[in-house]
Amino acid sequence: MGSPKKNQSQGGFFSAMTSGLSMFSNAMHRSVNGLLGYEGVEVINPEGGKEDAEEEAQRGRWKQEERDSYWKMMQKYIGADVTSMVTLPVLIFEPMTMLQKMAELMEYTHLLDQADECEDPYLRLVYASSWAISVYFAYQRTWKPFNPILGETYEMANHGGITFISEQISHHPPMSAGHAENEHFTYDVTSKLKTKFLGNSLDVYPVGRTRVTLKRDGVVLDLVPPPTKVNNLIFGRTWVDSPGEMVMTNLTTGDKVVLYFQPCGWFGANRYEVDGYVYNADEEPKILMTGKWSESMSYQPCDLEGEPLPGTELKEVWHLAQTPANDKFQYTCFAHKINSFDTAPKKLLASDSRLRPDRWALEKGDLSKAGAEKSSLEERQRAEKRIREAKGDHFTPKWFDQTEEVTPTPWGDLEVYRFNGKYTEHRNGIENSIATDTSDVQSTEFNPWQYALSDE
Repeated sequence: MGSPKKNQSQGGFFSAMTSGLSMFSNAMHRSVNGLLGYEGVEVINPEGGKEDAEEEAQRGRWKQEERDSYWKMMQKYIGADVTSMVTLPVLIFEPMTMLQKMAELMEYTHLLDQADECEDPYLRLVYASSWAISVYFAYQRTWKPFNPILGETYEMANHGGITFISEQISHHPPMSAGHAENEHFTYDVTSKLKTKFLGNSLDVYPVGRTRVTLKRDGVVLDLVPPPTKVNNLIFGRTWVDSPGEMVMTNLTTGDKVVLYFQPCGWFGANRYEVDGYVYNADEEPKILMTGKWSESMSYQPCDLEGEPLPGTELKEVWHLAQTPANDKFQYTCFAHKINSFDTAPKKLLASDSRLRPDRWALEKGDLSKAGAEKSSLEERQRAEKRIREAKGDHFTPKWFDQTEEVTPTPWGDLEVYRFNGKYTEHRNGIENSIATDTSDVQSTEFNPWQYALSDE
C-alpha cells in the first residue's frame, strides 16, 4: 500500500485504503472477516422491513400502532436537531442516564494505565486509542438513556482506584462534563450532542472535547470520535453504526492515530471493522491497527508504505470482556456495575443518577410508574427554569467551571468546562465520617434542584 502523502486528506487516504482488500497486507486480510468469511454474519436491512419490525416488537420496544402514531408525530421534525425538543415514551428507554453512559469509558482503563507506563510513544497511542474504541460495544445498545436533569450528577468509585464524577451543566442545549483520575491518568470531557432526525434514522454528532493526560510524562491526548447513526429508529429492527474516522492526537509530540470505522453493508459486511495507523509527527505510518470494535483490536509495526515489517506479527492489545447472555437491555457486566450502588461512594450525592425515581422504576420493570416519574421530573425542571428566569439567575454547575475557551469541532464550536477540584475536596472532607455512617444510601431522595420546594 502506498504511503499517505502530507497533502493527501485523511478521508482520501482511508477511501483508498478501504477500496480493495488487495491493498492490505496478509495481516490486514485476517482481520476483515466481514468480507472474507462472513464470520458472525448478521442480516441487516438498511431500509427495515416487516420481519425486522416483528422481531423488534417481540423485544418489547413498540407495538405497531404505537409506531404508526409516533411516526405521524415525528414527521414534522425531519431534518431537525431533536436532542432535547421531543418527549419520548419510556418504553424505549434503558434504566441508565447519559451521565452513567459517559462512565462506561472507564471499563478498560487498564489500557490507559499501560499507556502511561509505556516508553514507546507510538505503542502508547495503540493502548490509548484501543481504550477509546473499547466502549463502542456498549454504545451499540439501541435503548435510549434518560436525559439528565440539570444539576444531576453521577459518581463512581471502587473501580481500579478510579474516581469519576459527571454533571449535567446545561439543559438547552444538553451539555455534560466529566472528570476521572487514578494514579496514572486524568480524563476530562465536555460533551454536547447534536442530532439530525432523518425520518427513520438519527444522526448523532459528538460535539465535545475529550482530553486524557498521562501523569508520568504529562502527555496530553486529544480524542475526536466518529459520528453515530441510529438506523430503523421507528420502523424495522433498530441498530447502531458509527462509520467514519476516529482521531487521537498526542498534543505534546504531534504523533497521532487515525482509525477508520467501516460502514455496515448488506448482510453485515464490514460491520464492526476498524483499520488504521499510528503516525509520527511527520505523518509517516509507524504501526498498523486492525480489528473489530465488537471483539478485539490488534497492532503490528509497519514500514513507510504501511506494510507490516518482516519478522513481526499481529499482537492483540484489547479483547472484549465476557458479557451476559440474553440480557434484557444488552448490558455488559460493567454496565450492571455502573447501575449498582456497589460502585457508589458512601454519602452519595443526592443528585446522583442512581436515585432517579423514573430510572429506578424502569429497572424494576414498572413502566407505568417510570413514565409518571419521568413526566414529574421534567415538569419540575420546567418549573425551576421559570423560577430562575423570574429571579434573573443563571444556573451554575457545582463541580465544573466554564472557561473562556471555545474550541472548534468538526460539528460546531464548543464551550469548554473545567473540573474545579471541589468534588475532590468534598470527598476528602467526608472520609473521616464514613466509618460511622450507617445510613441507607438507596433511601436518599433524588435532589438535583438549585431551588428549594418552598420557592415554587
